[in-house]
Amino acid sequence: MMDWTDRHCRYFHRLMTRRAMLYTEMVTAPAIVHGPKPRLLDYSDAEHPIALQLGGSDPAELAQATRIARDWGYDEINLNVGCPSDRVQSGCFGAVLMEKPDLVADCVAAMIGESDVPVTVKCRIGVDEQVPEEVLPDFIDRVHRAGVRHFVIHARKAWLQGLSPKENREIPPLNYPLVEQMKRDFPDLTICINGGITSLAQARELLARGLDGVMVGRAAYHDPASVLIGADSLWGEDFSPDPIDLVENMKPYIEQHLQSGGRLHQITRHMLGLFTGRPGARLWRRVLSENASRSGAGSEVLDLALDQVRAGV
Repeated sequence: MMDWTDRHCRYFHRLMTRRAMLYTEMVTAPAIVHGPKPRLLDYSDAEHPIALQLGGSDPAELAQATRIARDWGYDEINLNVGCPSDRVQSGCFGAVLMEKPDLVADCVAAMIGESDVPVTVKCRIGVDEQVPEEVLPDFIDRVHRAGVRHFVIHARKAWLQGLSPKENREIPPLNYPLVEQMKRDFPDLTICINGGITSLAQARELLARGLDGVMVGRAAYHDPASVLIGADSLWGEDFSPDPIDLVENMKPYIEQHLQSGGRLHQITRHMLGLFTGRPGARLWRRVLSENASRSGAGSEVLDLALDQVRAGV
C-alpha cells in the first residue's frame, strides 16, 4: 500500500469506521533514522487507532526507528515481512525475510525493547519453493518466542523471482485453511488474515471460522464505502455514515490542507472510489480526475463532482 495509505487517505477512511485499525504505508527504518521525521511520522489524532508499519532487517536500526516513533504515540508497531517488491528485496526486508526467521526474531526482540505498544508482524505463508505447511508454523513459533503475540498473515506465497508485486497479489493461490490452522495451533496468539478479501460479508465469514481479525487492503481503497461503512458492527456498534455526508465532512480537513499550501488532488485521489457501484460514480471520478490537480483547485471541484452523484440518485 505504499503511496496509497498516506495520512490523507487514513483521515478519509477514519470517517467511515471508528474502530478498525488503520495502518500506515510501509516506512523503512533507515528513512526514519536518517530522514525527515515529521513528514514520515506525523498524522492526525483523529486517525487512532493507528499502526506504524516498518520495513527493515537490521535489529539496531529497527530499534532506533521504534524508539523515535514512540514520541508520535502510535497504537501498534508492525514489521512488514510480506512485501515482495524488487526494491524491498534489494534492501533485504519484506517477504524475503520469510527465509530468515531467526533474523526476524532478533529484529522484533530489538523493537519490543524500545516500544511501549504491541509489536506485530505481517507475513506471507512462505516464499518461492518453501513448503508453507512446514515454514509458517516454524516461523510463527520462532518469532513468537521473541515476544510477538500478534500476526497478520497474507494467505499466499510470494514468488520473489518471476512475478511482479501485482502478480504476487493475484496469481499464487490463496490458502485460508492454513491460516485457520495456525489459529488452532497457536490458540493463545492473535492471528489475523489478509489477502483476497473484498467485502464485509467475507470478513464476517472468516471471523466466524475462529480467526481474530481480518486485514483488507486494496478493496478498502478502491471501494471504501462497501468495505468500511458498517464495519463497526463487527464490534457491536451501529455506525454507518452516508457517503455524501462523508464528502461534506472532509471539507474542513481539505480547506486546512489547502491553506497550508497543499493541493486538492493530494486528498481527492484517495476519494475516487467512494461511490463505486452507485449512479454518478463515473462522473464523480471524472470531475475529480480532470480538475483536482489544476492550480488553485478548491472545494468547488468537490461540489461539482458531488453534483454528479446527487443527480444520479
